[in-house]
Amino acid sequence: MTRLASATEAAHTGLQIRRLGEIAYQDAFELQEELRNRHLAGRGRDTVLLLEHPDVITFGRGAGAGTALLSEAGLRAQGYDVHRVNRGGDVTYHGPGQLVGYPILDLKRHGRDVHLYLRTLEQALIACLARFEIAALCRPGFAGVWLDERHKIASIGVGVRRWVTLHGFALNVNCDLSRFAPIIPCGLEGVEMVSMESVIGVEVALEPVLRATAEELEKVFA
Repeated sequence: MTRLASATEAAHTGLQIRRLGEIAYQDAFELQEELRNRHLAGRGRDTVLLLEHPDVITFGRGAGAGTALLSEAGLRAQGYDVHRVNRGGDVTYHGPGQLVGYPILDLKRHGRDVHLYLRTLEQALIACLARFEIAALCRPGFAGVWLDERHKIASIGVGVRRWVTLHGFALNVNCDLSRFAPIIPCGLEGVEMVSMESVIGVEVALEPVLRATAEELEKVFA
């Protein structure tokens, strides 16, 4: 299973892409907050953090009772870190082999429209997947990227404060799908999480997916 390279930083026209490798959830969250505060102070630059997390389960503002099949103590005993966070959406899992992206963007520069922002993220991921011959789509009323009404390949949950974004997306590349087992992903009964690797049926390295995702994000946000 291919991992991201050690932390590097690459600046693209109008958008900064920062590659962080594998980083703990709390450390990534603190960096997001720091970057957002720079924006709110008028000193920020639109940035996307691309990274992997060690096994972690996060609960968004919409998380309902029963979407986790174990208690928080039970989840920790199974090797998951656990966080309750200020993003939209329900419960989700992050782990190695999953490309996580956190755009810290000033939406005053991008239409002042949260729904447009969500659809733009979805379309960027759909375009990335098409480059690997995976046909994906949006589902009206359901955030994220899907193969059909049952199979989901990427999750999206964002937070916005004074038009500056936080949190973002998670694209399943070659992650261990069994690690979703203790939760009902996104609180949706009957939904099956899939990965690029499980769909294609051959090994998919993270590095080319990261590059393709960065390029598609640059097209829409630069």
